[in-house]
Amino acid sequence: MADDADPGSADPQTLRTVAVRVAVAAAAHAAARRPQVFASVGHAVRPTAAGPAAVDTKSTPTDPVTVVDTETELLIRDQLAALRPGDAILGEEGGGDSGPEGIRWVVDPIDGTVNFLYGIPAYAISVAAQIDGVSVAGAVVDVAGGAVYSAARGHGATLHEADGAVHDLRCTGVTEVSMSLLATGFGYAPARRKRQGEVIAALLPRVRDIRRIGSAALDLCMVAAGRVDAHFEHGLSPWDWAAGSLIAEEAGAVVRLPSPESSSADGDVTVAAAPGVAAALDDVLAGIGGLDPIPV
Repeated sequence: MADDADPGSADPQTLRTVAVRVAVAAAAHAAARRPQVFASVGHAVRPTAAGPAAVDTKSTPTDPVTVVDTETELLIRDQLAALRPGDAILGEEGGGDSGPEGIRWVVDPIDGTVNFLYGIPAYAISVAAQIDGVSVAGAVVDVAGGAVYSAARGHGATLHEADGAVHDLRCTGVTEVSMSLLATGFGYAPARRKRQGEVIAALLPRVRDIRRIGSAALDLCMVAAGRVDAHFEHGLSPWDWAAGSLIAEEAGAVVRLPSPESSSADGDVTVAAAPGVAAALDDVLAGIGGLDPIPV
């Protein structure tokens, strides 16, 4: 962001610049800290000198949070406080006290924490600016790959590769659901997973295939980049979709989003699909109960 930029500006491009700047700094911190906190030993992952407090759990015993998640969100909050004093912040780890009115930053310090924990190179930093609950700017950084996805409402979506290459993003031109490659994810609660498995079982015969990467933010960016044709998932929180859904939408995707005041427990569905299959995919999902909430 330029030094003379108005810190109170609601211009989407200004907010996009802030989102990129903050997300890139957070990604650098997460990348540096992982080998300091975790050592992979065979197929196991163990904390190093950080000790047992390096990993805790949240909603279920299989839903981890690491010390790096917490550190990274604090870094993001500090930077936003300096660059955007007075703006509200909603973060996965630190929460937030305000509603969606006005300018609100929605932050996922590490989306794909299980991947991060195990050393699977598919985890991201997600930073979005919303105005009255609508995402207007956002950045998603693929930490392991070094790619930066970003968008500003009305200004398109862009991928900056680690090698410096820059691409405008566009969804695929697929027109048949049967030829669509779909990304999805699963919740942590066993009852939700059971129902999600039933939906997948009904969907698999009707599409090309399914991919489960482990980061909703990266899934949505893959829709934008044309690496998958659609993404759908139940039970995402606003920090999971706030940046990635805008990037997908600005690349041409048709999106269906939960309320900005929703929580994962509500179980509402998030869908982002290439325009040529969006309506037909909605029909398929509706026919198998895939658009119904799966609360916990």
